[in-house]
Amino acid sequence: MLTAQRPHRAASAVLVALLVATACGDPAQRSGEPGTDSARADLRIVAVTHGVSANPFWSVVINGLDDAARDMGVRVEYQAPSTFDMVTMSELIDAAVASRPDGLVVSVPDPDALGASIRAAVAVGIPVITINSGGDASASLGAVAHVGQAEYDAGFGGGERLAEAGVHRVLCVNQEVGNASLDTRCQGLSDALAEHGVPVEVLAVELADPEDTRQRVAGALLADATIDGMLTLGTTGAEPALAALQDLGRVGDVHLGTFDLSTSVLEAIRDGEIDFAIDQQQYLQGYLPVVLLTLYIETGTVPGGGLALPTGPGFVTSETAQQVMDLTSRGLR
Repeated sequence: MLTAQRPHRAASAVLVALLVATACGDPAQRSGEPGTDSARADLRIVAVTHGVSANPFWSVVINGLDDAARDMGVRVEYQAPSTFDMVTMSELIDAAVASRPDGLVVSVPDPDALGASIRAAVAVGIPVITINSGGDASASLGAVAHVGQAEYDAGFGGGERLAEAGVHRVLCVNQEVGNASLDTRCQGLSDALAEHGVPVEVLAVELADPEDTRQRVAGALLADATIDGMLTLGTTGAEPALAALQDLGRVGDVHLGTFDLSTSVLEAIRDGEIDFAIDQQQYLQGYLPVVLLTLYIETGTVPGGGLALPTGPGFVTSETAQQVMDLTSRGLR
């Protein structure tokens, strides 16, 4: 059984608050264009992620990148493959490195596939910050910091909540099998539920095909009527999973939790159709790396000597769903 240490996050939370305060500066300078500091106006940061266009999660990350670029007065360019494709992503990183940016922001869903490209950036003196996935590999790849969720803890916490709900058999619905961070979420879920004698099965689905996901979830539930819990690893899994429950008349009978937020997921939480969502505050995964890289380029400093800055997990329930919906409508959650 996989085990993991639970990090102490108080110091990191303080660092996040200080960084946000530092970044905001004079609100009069938020113009959407580089600021008056000519040195900063020349700074160029490239962000490369695995965030395919079919996943609305990444639009919030991009909002964070854009807002930080305006606040810090730097240029940020964003690139991502059209599908979950590590070969294409490594090529995008290689092209970014060849363009010699002042800094690189990169997600690392597969450290083995992307490691050589990231190390090549470090080798030519480009500071790298990893985000979202790849926190365990970040330091070994030479990154100066990682900004993201503690994925094992998040999955474990989801498992504890499902255990409290009294589930007996659970599906972990994974829309990107092979993404190390998503696999870690399922492992955390499995370990938490193992403590209660609850088995977990991983169900692979297609991120870009919600109808296929709905059918696969429905098929799994019909094949095993003892399944009474599900954790989906993103909203692209949650929405068709809920549709499958509605088709089968099992809403409320099967406890459903999910990672990440969307308007429809939050409405379902508010209405009692989904138990909870695990919020990793992805806006910060876009915003904070730009702040960190700007300060690192200018001063050579990084908070905590490279201490990972966790942006989650937090849990959204029926009591907090409406408040979070208001922020989601603004592209902040």
